[in-house]
Amino acid sequence: MNKRTLMLVEIAIFATIAFLLDMIPGLQFKIWAQGGSVSFAMVPVFIIALRWGLRAGVLTGLIFGFLNMIFGGYIVHWFQAILDYIAAFALLGVAGIFAKSLRNAVKNNHKGKMVSYITVAVLIGVALRFASHFAAGIIFFRTAAPEGQSVWMYSLIYNSTYLIPGFILTAVIIILMVLSRPRLILRD
Repeated sequence: MNKRTLMLVEIAIFATIAFLLDMIPGLQFKIWAQGGSVSFAMVPVFIIALRWGLRAGVLTGLIFGFLNMIFGGYIVHWFQAILDYIAAFALLGVAGIFAKSLRNAVKNNHKGKMVSYITVAVLIGVALRFASHFAAGIIFFRTAAPEGQSVWMYSLIYNSTYLIPGFILTAVIIILMVLSRPRLILRD
C-alpha cells in the first residue's frame, strides 16, 4: 500500500474512532445538557494531524465534525452548523503544522521537544476550536445567556468548561502515547 492510500485509510478510520469515542455513553463526561462534554474524541484527530500533517488533520476533523452534525447535531441556523461542527472540528487539524517538527524530535529521541510540540499543537487546535464555538455562542445562542450576564461571558464560560479539561486530557493522553510508542507518529 502506498503512503497516500495508507493516509486516506487512516483518516477514515481515525475520524470514525473519534466519532465513536464521542458517542459511546460512559466514554464522555457531560458538562452541559445542551452539548459540550469532555471525551477522548479529539485524540484520534490530533494523532492523524501529528502523523500526517495539516491537510490530513483538517480532513480528519472535517469528517468527524460532519458525522457529529449528522448524527446528533443541534442546529439552529446553517451558519451555526458550519461554526459548531464543520469549522470547529476541522480546525483541530491545524495542529498538523507541528507534524514535521514532532517527527524530527521523535527520530532524535528528544523527549522534551516531543512534549513541547504536542502540547503547543493540541493547545492551538483546541484554541481554534474554542474560537469557532465561542463565535457561534455569541451569534446564535444569545437567548441561552442568563439574565444579567453578557452573551460574551456566557459563551466564554460555557465553552471553557469543557474545552479546557478536554485540552488537558487530550494533551496528556497523546504525550503518554507518543513517549511510550514514538513510532506512532512516524509514517515509515
